[in-house]
Amino acid sequence: MTRLMSGVFAAVAVVAGGYALSGFNTQNNLPQSPLVGAAFAQEAEVDTTTVAEMTLGAEDAPVTLIEYASYTCPHCANFHNETFKKLKADYIDTGKVKFIYREVYFDRYGLWASMIARCSGPDKFFGISDLIYKGQSEWARAGGATEIVDELRKIGRLAGIGNEQLEACLQDGEKAQTLVAWYQENATEHGIESTPSFILNGEKISNQSYADFKALLDAELEG
Repeated sequence: MTRLMSGVFAAVAVVAGGYALSGFNTQNNLPQSPLVGAAFAQEAEVDTTTVAEMTLGAEDAPVTLIEYASYTCPHCANFHNETFKKLKADYIDTGKVKFIYREVYFDRYGLWASMIARCSGPDKFFGISDLIYKGQSEWARAGGATEIVDELRKIGRLAGIGNEQLEACLQDGEKAQTLVAWYQENATEHGIESTPSFILNGEKISNQSYADFKALLDAELEG
């Protein structure tokens, strides 16, 4: 059970190699709206056990890699559009690495993207995430909130999600509140201060090249 504070969320500032988290007031930066506005209405106790972990790879893989990422983070998009594809082919698909993806919410746009990605459950999550990252430069710069969420709807429809289901997902304030509390819980546990960040068999590591990831993974596999 996590206590969600209405006055504390995460801001974004560009730093070397990723995005950094800093505190700010959600009342100013995440205003209430018809889309998940209720998620920030008040302080509440939230049961985060209902949030599904999004995983790839063999459950009994000898190495576990957790990624913390934001859909609005360009460095995360670069990782997923480039390095991740190699990691998936060489380590995840071959049963060597269990991969866990956990969202970080810098802003409401990243939260809305997460609501779209999770809308059809685990089976479509990574495919939709791929579309979100590939199109990040378009949807994240579409204009204001209305334009951005319209672009995210387009991605959802492209993934085969019907309009009625899309709206139900975007309007689910309880789920949004739960996701934010879940993010806060995870970020506190692992000391997440920037994205993308990674937890490799329990140890936090930073974003790096595929060659460096490969060396670290190989060392874990040989150890």
